Amino acid sequence: MEEAHDAPPGVEAYDVPAAREAYDALPGAEAHSAPAAGKAHSVSGAGEAHAAPPAVEAYDAPAAGEAHAAPLAAEAYVAPRVRGAGVAVGYVGSRPPTYAAEPTALPVAEPDGLDVAVPDTVLDGAAYGACTLRAVSIRGDSARYRGEPRRDALLTARFGAGDQALVLVAMATGARATPGAHRAAGEVCQWIAEAVGRSHARLAEDIRAARRGDLKSGLHRLTDRSLGRLRAGAAEQGVDPEQYTATLRCLLLPADPDCRVRVFFGVGAGGLFRLREGEWQDIEPGVAETPGHPLVGFGSPPPEPPDGDRLTMDLGITVPPNPYAPAPEPPREPFRFRASVAQPGDTLLMCTAGLADPLRGEPELCAHLARRWSDPAPPGLAAFLADAQVRVKGYADDRTAAAVWEA
Repeated sequence: MEEAHDAPPGVEAYDVPAAREAYDALPGAEAHSAPAAGKAHSVSGAGEAHAAPPAVEAYDAPAAGEAHAAPLAAEAYVAPRVRGAGVAVGYVGSRPPTYAAEPTALPVAEPDGLDVAVPDTVLDGAAYGACTLRAVSIRGDSARYRGEPRRDALLTARFGAGDQALVLVAMATGARATPGAHRAAGEVCQWIAEAVGRSHARLAEDIRAARRGDLKSGLHRLTDRSLGRLRAGAAEQGVDPEQYTATLRCLLLPADPDCRVRVFFGVGAGGLFRLREGEWQDIEPGVAETPGHPLVGFGSPPPEPPDGDRLTMDLGITVPPNPYAPAPEPPREPFRFRASVAQPGDTLLMCTAGLADPLRGEPELCAHLARRWSDPAPPGLAAFLADAQVRVKGYADDRTAAAVWEA
């Protein structure tokens, strides 16, 4: 049974639920119980006695012995109970990380560049078909301390409707210690999303029909075009293409509940893991070697005659480089692709290097996340954020992760 209590002047009467405090002390003052200053009331069931503060009268603090004046027209304030409030960000390993656990410095903003400003943390989620998605991108401890922007970018999008819809998760990491790294990461995520969105109907059909070859070649083209736009943008800005570039990792999830094919593709460092029966599996696709032999006319030596004679002799003389030939481009990161069939109870994790590296290098983090994410019920957004930012000493980069729970 809840009781009605007298409210302070100018405030309507209110009921206090069982097992909760009536109100917290006013800002800047310690909490005291003042039986003589007003009418005492207690929380129904089990609580402490509190007094309704008078409008402008001084009251004596029983412990301190000093008089405090209640602010004019002060209203009673009931502090909401926030789950997890006051819980520090955890860490695993033998020693705590060097940097603080919470953001310290904001990145420098330009008045004419606020459209590319990025927040410290991005959190998203959805549920389609047989899977539930959680995604997060967090600025690293080092960037938080130095006031640098988050170099990781995250984009989630749904194209189409109903069972024909296709969900895309794209994440990218800009080059380290380069200006505009966060812009490059954001642009490549946007461009790959635009390309996938225009082709989503065909892609969804190929996924349902398990046309692996068509998917791999088509997604490879879309990825190359998106990264090519980054290189073209670097040339327009007059910067080194290696400074205005980004890794790219994507996940395609069909909304059809009868289709459990999950498609990963991308370029650059990061990780793809699967949690099955409480054990992590590193399923990052390896770099496939080019099949077949070199073709004549594309850099291979000409075939020798059957008798082994050669028309010319190799004297070992170094040929000077052609001054008019264009400079060779640096080797590009290989394209990675994997299409796999999920099983009920699986948890698929795609992440940037900021989380992949500690997962591969710190067994305690693997064990911690395995315990947290083995439950068939997916965590809420707040719980997923707390899990994703568990810290490890020596790893202070941005973290971006997308996890998919299979029902």
